[in-house]
Amino acid sequence: MPTYVYQVITDDDTEGEVFEVFQKMSDDALTEHPETGVPVKRIPTAPNIAGKWSELRADGGAMSNKNLDKLGFTKYEKAGDGHYEKKAGAGPNVIHPD
Repeated sequence: MPTYVYQVITDDDTEGEVFEVFQKMSDDALTEHPETGVPVKRIPTAPNIAGKWSELRADGGAMSNKNLDKLGFTKYEKAGDGHYEKKAGAGPNVIHPD
């Protein structure tokens, strides 16, 4: 199911709360906040599709070593002799099995 972005409509034209809702494509757009009942509008957003040239590809996008390091994750890859070498993040450079 796609994720749709909505924004609360305010009386004074200030930025209202923005939230996301998982809905079927066949569902009508919300007109009220599901919890508070205040008026909302759907905000058009580009679809997030991971294709051949997408930034979400594992080799150069969200799962790249550079991006994982930036987000605070540590990544190890198995190397020879059963040890693991760090490719991104903090921690020891090598983890040995013993």
